Amino acid sequence: MAKTVDEIADAMYKLVKDAFGIKKLKPMDLTKAMMELYEGEVDKKTCKAAIKQLIDSGKCVYTYFGGSYVEIPHKEGSANE
Repeated sequence: MAKTVDEIADAMYKLVKDAFGIKKLKPMDLTKAMMELYEGEVDKKTCKAAIKQLIDSGKCVYTYFGGSYVEIPHKEGSANE
């Protein structure tokens, strides 16, 4: 049974959240992880839509440091005041 974009987005968010501060994940890293986790139930198009949903919702952001990464938005030091 194919997974929905929402289910994939939730799984990706958990992966990004768990890797926060440890490792930066590229969009392709997330796609590969979902394709391994849900063998035969997801495709690249669904994964791309899930990443877009995470970015559009503000749960994740793209960062760039020698390559594009998907991360949880950082809180700036002055934003905590």
